Amino acid sequence: MIEVYIDGASAGNPGPSGAGVFIKANGEVFSYSIPLGIMSNHEAEYHAFIKALEICHEKGFKTVSFRTDSELVDRAVEKEFAKNHTYKPLLEKALSLAGQFELFFMKWIPSSTNKMADELARKAIRNNTLEGESE
Repeated sequence: MIEVYIDGASAGNPGPSGAGVFIKANGEVFSYSIPLGIMSNHEAEYHAFIKALEICHEKGFKTVSFRTDSELVDRAVEKEFAKNHTYKPLLEKALSLAGQFELFFMKWIPSSTNKMADELARKAIRNNTLEGESE
């Protein structure tokens, strides 16, 4: 079973945002720190989820177990429903990607057990800010 830890973060709401994806796969570890531009924290959480799903597809994983400390994303995936119109297209895209796996699981975890993904998301915020300053 592939374990995928995800986190999205924003410096401000909205503000510079980043996604952190940490994957444990068959004895290998993959870390991704992805700048996302300016968005809200909740949008960053959804984008982290989508990026992680895309990475897992690219790697050819068939069975994945996602962990998130975002109750909003976890509940939306469980219910297959997002009340907020901003999140609906993000959820639809994520559910479409998730449905392409042979087995897909999502589990909420406390943020204290999601430290690697959180660090990667925060690093992405810094990278996002640095990229913006150099332009």
